[in-house]
Amino acid sequence: MSAPVKLLLIGAGGRMGLAITRLAGSGAVPGFRVVAAVDRPDSPLAGQDIGAAAGLPPLGVPVGADLSAALAAGADAAVDFSSPAASAAAAPVLAAAGLPWVVGTTGLGDAEKAAVARAATHIPVVLSANMSVGINLLYALVEQAARALRGRGYDCEITERHHRRKKDAPSGTALYLGEAAAAGYGWPLADVAVDGRSGLVGERPEKEIGFHAVRGGDIVGDHAVLFAADGECLELAHRATSRDTLAIGALRAAAWIPGRAPALYHMRHVLGLEPGGDS
Repeated sequence: MSAPVKLLLIGAGGRMGLAITRLAGSGAVPGFRVVAAVDRPDSPLAGQDIGAAAGLPPLGVPVGADLSAALAAGADAAVDFSSPAASAAAAPVLAAAGLPWVVGTTGLGDAEKAAVARAATHIPVVLSANMSVGINLLYALVEQAARALRGRGYDCEITERHHRRKKDAPSGTALYLGEAAAAGYGWPLADVAVDGRSGLVGERPEKEIGFHAVRGGDIVGDHAVLFAADGECLELAHRATSRDTLAIGALRAAAWIPGRAPALYHMRHVLGLEPGGDS
């Protein structure tokens, strides 16, 4: 039996950090062990055992704020669901330590993405706004659909719905799906993306991909991509009913990444949906 993959969690006190701890620490997803947990200095879980915080027996892993100190635990991979600023700050630390990195943080701006990319020249990095199998399959389907419908008068609109506490909009997953549609159409997404509409905006141009964000309740994550033409509509959609599906994907990436060559990977590599990886 192979040794468990040892995890360093960044953003350990967030919803995803606690979900990963619960699945790995309980053995619900076997083959993992949480050995270090880091969160922001003002985290309400600071100093608490991460296992107890996740509803498990104590794991002997207190939640700290010093990433450099956490490296002494000897993790095999870091799994990061923190904040854009925290991920950018972690990038040079993890790169210098040579620790493989799974990044699920959403809302990254250009500067944060550049920090992750720089780290990926030294360590293997899996960067994905959504780590579920279904969303990454949906990406491939959306790109295929857009390519088949290109030039045939099909407008593309993307709608996403999330819980009231989500801070960024559109969601990273919505933008990810927008990239798929834009790739299929042959358009740069930055040139055609429109975030919602208000007022007298005029007729919809051909080259446009609209994004619409809904926030409320405890919705884990719903995403729908609409292709609308005169006479018919095609809709491709995904609904996450449990945050566990995202946590399971992150664990799958954490098991996959040790030993990989330094590069910037995504979940389609991990799942074997694109060359450069295997499932």
